[in-house]
Formats: sequence, C-alpha cells, structure tokens
Amino acid sequence: MRHFKLAALAATAIVAATAVAAQDRTGWPTSLTVGTASQGGVYFVYGNGLAAFISEELGISSSGEVTGGPVQNVTLVQMGEHDIGLVTMGPMYEAWTGVSELAPGLEHTDVRALFPMYETPFQGIALRSQGINSIGDLAGKRVSVGPAGGTPGTYWPRMLESLGVDATVSFAGASDAASQLQDGLIDAFLFAAGLPIGAFSQLAAEADVNTFSFSDEEHAAILAAYPEVSDFTIPAGTYTVQDADQNSVAMWNFAVARADMPESLAYEITKLVMENNERMVQIHAAARATLPENYLNNGFLPFHPGAVRWFEENGFEIPAELKD
Repeated sequence: MRHFKLAALAATAIVAATAVAAQDRTGWPTSLTVGTASQGGVYFVYGNGLAAFISEELGISSSGEVTGGPVQNVTLVQMGEHDIGLVTMGPMYEAWTGVSELAPGLEHTDVRALFPMYETPFQGIALRSQGINSIGDLAGKRVSVGPAGGTPGTYWPRMLESLGVDATVSFAGASDAASQLQDGLIDAFLFAAGLPIGAFSQLAAEADVNTFSFSDEEHAAILAAYPEVSDFTIPAGTYTVQDADQNSVAMWNFAVARADMPESLAYEITKLVMENNERMVQIHAAARATLPENYLNNGFLPFHPGAVRWFEENGFEIPAELKD
C-alpha cells in the first residue's frame, strides 16, 4: 500500500510538472513582486496571499511588498520596479492622466489591468468615549487617515475638506494607526479597504470602540462631488460593535501589470485568479467580489492582452477601447 501511495504521489507530481512545462513561458521572469500596502490592511493580506498562490501554481518565486498603497503601487509598476500592483481606480485614473500626487506630469500609460478584485468602502472607527457617530463629528479632532499615498490617505483629506470638517490629519499604516487610537494619541482612525478591515476587527475585539461613516447629508454630498466613487452600504454585523447598516462610498480595486509583461504570463495569472474564487476567498473574505463579471467596473484602463485573451475565451467581451 505504501508503494502504491508513493507511486500515486509521483504520478501527480509528474502531471503537475508537465502542465507547467506545457505553458508558454517565453520571457517569464524568475521572480515576481506584488505591491500591497501597510500591514493591517486588506491589500497586505490579499497581495501576499496572491503572491503565494502564484508561487505554488505557476512555479515563480513571488512575494508581496509593503508599500504606501495604490498611489505608490501604480508608479512602481509604471517604472518597472514591481511586476504587479494592487490599485483602486481613483488613484489609477489620476496616474493614467498624469496628475498623480506622487509623480505629477507623468502619464502612467504603461500600466494595464489584469483582473477585478473588490470594492473598497470608506469607514471610520473611534473610541466610544469620543462620541463620534459621523464624519461631521470629527471637527477639531485628531484623525489618522492611513498611509500617505494610499487610497484613504489621498481621499479622506479631500472628503473632509469638501464637507467643511476641520480636523488635524496625520498619516500612518493601519496597524500603527490602530495602536495610536488605543493609546489615545489620536481620536479617530479613517480608512478604506475591503471588508472586514483587519485593524478594525482587532480594535473591536480589544477596545471599547464604535465604527461610523457618513450621515445622510454627508453621503449625498460626497456622491455628488466624487464621480470616481459609488454608493455602498456597510452591513450591520461587519464588526461586533456595529449593529446597524452604515452609509458609505466605495472604489473598485484591480490588479495591474506593465504592458510588457509576457502575454502568456498575464494570461496564466488572470486564469489562476478568475477560475479559483474559493481559494481567493480563503486568502481574504473581500475576494468574494473577485469575479470575472466585475471586469465591467473598469471604464478607462486598457486590459493586458493576456487578460483580454482569458476573458474573451470565457465569454466576456472586452470593449474595443479597453484593448491595446
């Protein structure tokens, strides 16, 4: 019986090796880097899980790298320093059109979409003793908005200004901001990430906190002022301290690569993620939205030819303007 099991394992390994060898690996790199964001955020978990999945299934040594988030990730891909970047489409559009805060004047036109990830809703958390229940309550408060260059670090200061909320804003990674909140160094932590946000879940378990978002009036004002966001409801029970739905807005996230990534590699990465949603959800619950049909939430960034091939082989028509 033991010899039979060993023979079966050997046969399985041979089949797997043959499948990898059968792929067109012309021009494939020996390693890949995935740009994520700060520790404690969803990008960090999702990106490192994606890198591990690629390593296991495609045989390329892949790793996630801590970054400032989407704004930096787009530029790192554009400059060829990272192979894959996780981005929200607001910062991606600004980089595409040359108005990125990190690289103003540089149109990031060498970046291509691979696959949709999930929506990023905007939400806050505070010590319950602060009595903060909406964004307007942050006036005069000390507020961390995540790392500079990330989606929350870029958009929360703009939203606060749009709503006329004068708060003292600081920047920090999700884990650091959570610690600062517990230590009383800040009054509130505003963030944006796939649900549930790990740092918020940890705070809900360890401290007397409440989550909050936009009042009805604030919600309507933000939707009118920012066409790059969409309406979103954060469901009751997302965190143990949240007993009611909360108004929010969200941006879609996509994984991107450089246009010069080998077509066969872009195809295999897209195929791997789009055909294995159950595995992606094991990486992070936000990947429930990592589904092929959500490619429609990209309205401007051309897809990589390898990604186009996978989508169209599987019945999803990429608009002509989103092809190279």
